[in-house]
Amino acid sequence: MKLTYYGHACFGVEIAGKKLLFDPFISGNDSAKDIEIGSIEADYILLSHGHGDHIADVFSIADSTDALVIGILEVTGWVEKQGYKNCIGMNLGEMSTDFGTVRMVPASHTSSMPDGSYGGNPAGFVIKTDEGNFYYSGDTCLTMDMQLIPRYGKMDFAVMPIGGHFTMNPSDAVIAAEFAQCDRVVGVHYNTWPPIAIDTAEAQKIFKDAGRELLLPAIGETIDL
Repeated sequence: MKLTYYGHACFGVEIAGKKLLFDPFISGNDSAKDIEIGSIEADYILLSHGHGDHIADVFSIADSTDALVIGILEVTGWVEKQGYKNCIGMNLGEMSTDFGTVRMVPASHTSSMPDGSYGGNPAGFVIKTDEGNFYYSGDTCLTMDMQLIPRYGKMDFAVMPIGGHFTMNPSDAVIAAEFAQCDRVVGVHYNTWPPIAIDTAEAQKIFKDAGRELLLPAIGETIDL
């Protein structure tokens, strides 16, 4: 599996012959100014919730790739109302795809669309394929629900927010990794703006001291997992 980080909480994963893109937010992120949006390839775009810093570039990327957009029913319904119809709305639960399964799992956060309309429940994703599995928590605080993740399968890695203020901080994310029984975590949703600025060296030490690894790829960097 290959993961490419596009900044904030946007990342792509190549798995089972497909390219999955999560929470596209690039154009509004000054730190991602060197990312060429038009060069991003996607077979699927998965949206964890409706906030603008997770869906800002969904239309430009979807229009150029014809990707299938997956998300909670209210989010995909909003996307369809804006004119993009290649969507599948779901709710908390699992569905089958041509690369494996997608399960939406609870996240404790809020969700509304850019126009203020209702965004349904925020969520995370468990992706399972013949090549491997991973968990993206979405924007969330630490929750006991994360203890269910190992019941869905062994996760090869997890993607978790670590910026605090709006989501988990590094100390919470370590506990989340323990709950998910996952030793490798890719940190996202940090250092985009002052409220979520962190000391990355300290964050990695917190994980190391707990016997786990925090991976912090540079924006635009691709890593093998």
